[in-house]
Amino acid sequence: MLSPNFVILTAVAYVGLLFLLAYISDQRAQRGNAGFLRSPFIYTLSISVYCTSWTFYGAVGTAARSGLEYMAIYMGPTLVFVGWWFLLRKLIRISHVQRITSVADLLSSRFGKSSPLAVLVTLIAVITITPYIALQLKAITGSIQVISIAKSGGGLDEVKLALGVAIGMALFTILFGTRNVDAREQHHGVVAAIAFEAIVKLLALIAVGIFVVFSLGGGMEQIYAQAAETGINIHERESFGSRWVTVLFLSACAVICLPRQFQITVVENSNEEHLRTAGWAFPAYLLVMSIFTMPIALYGLSTMPAGSNPDMFVLTLPMSTGNDGLALFAFIGGFSSATSMIIVASIALSIMVSNHVVLPIALRHSDNLEAAGERGIARLLLRTRRISIAALLCLGFLYFWFTSNSDALAPIGLISFAGVAQLLPAMVAALYWHAATVKGAFSGILIGFIIWAWTSFLPSFGTTSQVVAQIVEFGPWGLSMLRPEALFGMEGYDPLVHSVFWSMFFNISTLISVSMLTNQSVMEHIQAALFVDVFKPGQAAQSHIIQGSVSTDELFFVAERVLGWSRAKNFFDIHNIPRGHGRERFEASAEFIAELERSLASSIGSASAHLLLSKIVAGDIITLEEVMRIADETQQVIEYSHELEEKSQELRETAQKLTEANALLHELHRQKDDFLSQVSHEVRTPMTSIRSFSEILLTDDQLDDDHKKRFINTIHRESMRLTKLLDEILDLNALEHGERNWENIEANAEEVLERAVAVCEALAQQRSMMVESGERVKEAWVHTDPDRLSQVFINIIANAIAHNDAVFPVVKISSYIAADHYHVDISDNGSGIPEEFRRSIFDKFVRGSSRENAHGSHGLGLGLNISHRIITKMSGSLQLVNNGQTGVCFRISLPLRQPVSA
Repeated sequence: MLSPNFVILTAVAYVGLLFLLAYISDQRAQRGNAGFLRSPFIYTLSISVYCTSWTFYGAVGTAARSGLEYMAIYMGPTLVFVGWWFLLRKLIRISHVQRITSVADLLSSRFGKSSPLAVLVTLIAVITITPYIALQLKAITGSIQVISIAKSGGGLDEVKLALGVAIGMALFTILFGTRNVDAREQHHGVVAAIAFEAIVKLLALIAVGIFVVFSLGGGMEQIYAQAAETGINIHERESFGSRWVTVLFLSACAVICLPRQFQITVVENSNEEHLRTAGWAFPAYLLVMSIFTMPIALYGLSTMPAGSNPDMFVLTLPMSTGNDGLALFAFIGGFSSATSMIIVASIALSIMVSNHVVLPIALRHSDNLEAAGERGIARLLLRTRRISIAALLCLGFLYFWFTSNSDALAPIGLISFAGVAQLLPAMVAALYWHAATVKGAFSGILIGFIIWAWTSFLPSFGTTSQVVAQIVEFGPWGLSMLRPEALFGMEGYDPLVHSVFWSMFFNISTLISVSMLTNQSVMEHIQAALFVDVFKPGQAAQSHIIQGSVSTDELFFVAERVLGWSRAKNFFDIHNIPRGHGRERFEASAEFIAELERSLASSIGSASAHLLLSKIVAGDIITLEEVMRIADETQQVIEYSHELEEKSQELRETAQKLTEANALLHELHRQKDDFLSQVSHEVRTPMTSIRSFSEILLTDDQLDDDHKKRFINTIHRESMRLTKLLDEILDLNALEHGERNWENIEANAEEVLERAVAVCEALAQQRSMMVESGERVKEAWVHTDPDRLSQVFINIIANAIAHNDAVFPVVKISSYIAADHYHVDISDNGSGIPEEFRRSIFDKFVRGSSRENAHGSHGLGLGLNISHRIITKMSGSLQLVNNGQTGVCFRISLPLRQPVSA
C-alpha cells in the first residue's frame, strides 16, 4: 500500500510540474514562440477538458450500474463535433467577429447587449457548476483515500483534504488564468497544462485498461464469459430507453453550454480552421477513452468484494494485485481529469462574474470614471476575477461538504449538465431565429432554471436535510402535485428524465411564446441580423449602434481606463484619431465608435462595453452626470422613434424594389422576344440553305462533280456559320449567369496579341488584305486569362478584316503603355460604323448596320458584346474610339501588374 504522505507529495509534485509547464509556455508566448501552442492538436487536446473525473472514474461506475448508458456521455459530444460545420463553426465565427468572452457574453450581445440577461446567465452558471466542482473535489479526495489506506485508522480527513485541493487549485488558476484583463487573450500556459493533462489521463486509463483486460482478465472474451458465469446479466444493462436518450441530449448540450467548454472551444480558439482537425480528432480521443470502460466494469463486478465502489475500480483493481505503481499512475490520471476541469471552469466563471455582475454595478454607481485612473477598470476586473476564483472554489467545497454522503459521481455530474442545458434553447434561437427577443430568452432561461432547481438541484440535498427529504417525499405543504420528482402527477419516471422533460418544456415554450408576443428593440434587431446572417457576404462586424458627438479626450480616457495608456494610444494612432484638444468637439464616426466598442468588449464583454461608451457618447455637449440623468427618461422614446424610422425606410425601399423589379421584368420580356426573333431569323437562313442543297444532292443524280463540290462547300460553310451562332449564344449565356469562371494569371499580353495576329493572317490573305503592325511594346504583363484575351483579339481583328469594304483594305494593329495601362488599338480604313449604331455597338444583336458585311456574312451581333464582357471581367475596358481617320478603331485597355519596358 502507498502511504498518504507519499500520495499527497506525488500530487503536489505533479501540480508543480503543471506550474513549470504553464510558466514555460507563457514565457514562450511572450517571446513570440507560441506557434506550437496554437496548433490544431493542442487545441483538440485542450477540448478534452470535457473528460473530467466523471468520465475517468464515473464512467466505469455508470457502466457497472447502468450498462451502456456511459456511451451516451461520449456520443453526445461526438455528434456535435462531427457536425461542427453546422453549429460550432457559426459559434466561433460570431465569437471572433463580436469579440465574445463567455457564454453569458454571447447571449447578452445577441439579445440587445442586455446586462440583466448576462447577469442571469452568470448566476445560473455559477449555481450549476458548483456541484460539478464539488464532484471533482470528491473524486480527488476519494481517490487519495482509496489509494493511501495503509493501516487501520490511517485514513485521511477528506474535508481537510478537499479544502487543501481547493486552495491549491485556486492559487494555480489565479497565477496563470488572471494574468491579463483581456478575456479574449489566449491563456497559453493554462492551455498547455490542460493539453498535457489530456495526454496523461488518456495514457493512464489505457494503461489500466490493458492491465485489466490482458494481464488480469485474459482478454475481452474471457472477461465477458466470466461476467456471465458470475450472474452478471449484461443485456439487462444495455438499455437504450428514455434515460439513455436524455443523457445523450445532456452531454451534447454540455459540450456547447458548459462555461469551461465554451471557454476552450470558442474563446480560446485562435483559428476557425482548427475545427476541421478537432472534428475528427476529439471524437477519436473520446473513443479511445471509452474502449476499456465496460471491460473494467465487468471484471470489477466479477472479482471485487460485494459492496465495492465501482467508481473506484480504476484504482482498486491495480491495487488488489499489489501493482502500486500502476495505481499511482491511475491516480495521477484521475487527478489530471479533475484539476483541468476546476482550472478552466474557474477561469470562465470568474470572467463572467467580473464582466457581467461586478463591472456593470460599478459603472452604474460610479459618477466619475476619472477617479479610476489609468487601467483602473482593468485593475478592478483582475481583482474581481481573482476573488471570484477563490469564492467559486469555496462554493464547490461547501457543496462537497454538504453532499459528502453521496456515493455516486455520475448523478452529481448530470445535475450540472441538466442545469447548463437551460441555456441551449436561447443559444440556438440566438444563432438561427431572427425574431427571438430578449424578453423571450430571459423568461425561458429563468423558468427552465427554476424548474431544474426544484426538480433536480433541490433533491440532491435530500440525504443531508430532513426538510428537503420531506419536500421530496410529500411535496411542499403536502401538495403532492408539486413533488420535485413527480411534478404535476408525472410519476414512475426516472428523476433525471422527469427533470429534463419539464425544465426544457417550460423553457422552450416560454421562449417561443414570449418572443412572439413581444417586439425587438432596434439594438436587438441589429444584433439578430449580425448573428443569424454572420456568413452572408457584406455583413458588418458591428453596426452603427452608438453614434453622436463626443470629445476626443472623453473617448481616450475611457479606453485608457480599460486598455491602459499604451494600448489606448496605439488604438487611436492606428485609426488616425487626434487627441489632446481639451473639450474641443470631435465628431467620431459610427465606424470608429463601433471598433472601439469591440476592442473594449474583448476585455469587459459586449454589454459592459456598450454601457461604458453609452455614458459619454451623446448628441450635444453635456456632462456625464446629465447623460446618466436623462438616459432612462429618453430611452423608450428613442427606441420607438428608431423603430418607426426603420419601418418607414423598409416600406420605401420595398416600394422602390417593386418598381425596379417590374421595370426589369418588362425589359426582360422585351429582350426575350427580340432574342427569339433574332435567333430564329439567323438560324433559319443557314438551315434553309443546308436543307435546299441537301435535297438537290439527294434527288438529282445528273449533277456533275463541280456542282456537287460547290453545293457541299456551301453546306459546310453554312454549317460552320450555324455552329458559330450557337457557340456565341452559349458563350453569352454562360457569361451572363457566371457559369464560366476562370482564374486570371499574370501573362504577357503582347505575346497573346502576337498569337492572335498569326491566327488571323490566313483570313487576311483570303481577303487579299494587308495587316499592318504599328508601334508595339516589347512586353506588357497583365492579370488575365490568356485564352480568353486571345479570343477577344481574334474577334476584333477578324471583324476588322471581314467588314473592311475599302478598295485597298488595310488593318492596323498597335500597342502602347499609358497611365499604368496596356492599350491595343485595332483599326481599319473601311467605311466605318454609322453614327446611329456607335452608342449601342456593344449591346446584344447590334451589328453596326443592317447590311451584310463586305463578304456577305452578317452574324448574330453577339461577338462585341461577349468581348466587352470578357474584358470587363479582367478589370479592363473595350472602347470604340475616334482616331481622326476613316474606318473603325477599337481600343482594348488592361491594367498592368508590374512596370514594363516600352
